[in-house]
Amino acid sequence: MLSVFLDSITKPSEIKALLDYKFAPKSQNKLSHQKALEADPAKKKCYYYLEMTSRSFAAVIQELDDDLRDAICLFYLVLRGLDTIEDDMSLDLDRKVELLRSFDTIIYQKGWTFNENGPNEKDRDLLVHFDVVIDEFLQLKPGFQKVIAEITRLMGNGMADYATGEHRENTSVATIKDFDLYCHYVAGLVGYGLSDLFAASGLEDPSIADDKKLSNSMGLFLQKTNIIRDYREDLDDGRQFWPKEIWGNYAENFADFIEPAHLEKSRACLSAMVLNVLELVPDVLTYLSKLQNQSVFNFCAIPQVMAISTLALVFNNMDVYQRNVKIRKGEAVKLIQASTDMDNVIAIFREYIQVISQKNETTDPNFLKISMAIGKVKYKM
Repeated sequence: MLSVFLDSITKPSEIKALLDYKFAPKSQNKLSHQKALEADPAKKKCYYYLEMTSRSFAAVIQELDDDLRDAICLFYLVLRGLDTIEDDMSLDLDRKVELLRSFDTIIYQKGWTFNENGPNEKDRDLLVHFDVVIDEFLQLKPGFQKVIAEITRLMGNGMADYATGEHRENTSVATIKDFDLYCHYVAGLVGYGLSDLFAASGLEDPSIADDKKLSNSMGLFLQKTNIIRDYREDLDDGRQFWPKEIWGNYAENFADFIEPAHLEKSRACLSAMVLNVLELVPDVLTYLSKLQNQSVFNFCAIPQVMAISTLALVFNNMDVYQRNVKIRKGEAVKLIQASTDMDNVIAIFREYIQVISQKNETTDPNFLKISMAIGKVKYKM
């Protein structure tokens, strides 16, 4: 914890945010959640796995209103189980495809568990004990179950298509269209599902689920930003999610960007990737403006403000090619505390859009396009 405070030592507002966060009393929703877990060991086990797979996501889920909280927790765990199968390169391809295409029915099979993942697969333990998740899933309202099963079906089949190349000749992320489709399968569909769950809960107007483009953009904004940030980690692990249609304009090989001699081309490629993401911001702001429930708004707004701050951090930042760059914990806590209403969120976006604008250099071949994208965002504000 000391290192976190030291990172923000020159930022008094972040120090204050960290102290306020550390000593803040628990919210009513958090207290209600803890009380429910004390009475239900099986549910407690599910939230344990949620914490193990994503501590940050677990924190925002626990602040949701009671009925919706469990549905989104289980939605996340089901998709994490699916993703664990898709990620495991040690699984036989035929077996993997079989599981991906049937996972939406597996979640209705009481007692089902899976121990075929490789020993080093990060979330292997979740699938080893997946029967606990299934038991809790089957206790959800039928409307929630239907949404989760449908998104699982769409995502599982999309993953299987990518694994086998059934819908195109080249299964790598080659074109921007491929990039959009991949991000749709792994994140845009999550946006669909969350909007459908918000509507099914009655906490949001049913119309929130009608505009699929907005829901898709919410997921794509997060996913694409993370893909930019994770360049070096993915490169070292042998993965390539940046579309060749973009990076191929600046290098012969995806690994060329780490070379000092390639600096200016690397800078231009990074700005082209950021431009692709900036174009989603107006949709994100439109979606957030439609939300009515406070806990749902916080749940949606927090990841989005984290994403815009991360996008500003990676823009024109050559460290992206050497390591995984992240915003300071103090900055993150400050953003969490501020993301309570639309006026604050717009102010946060305006601040980081201004950072991007200041880092946009006239020597960059994408300078004009980025300036125009920034103009569209400012108009939306």
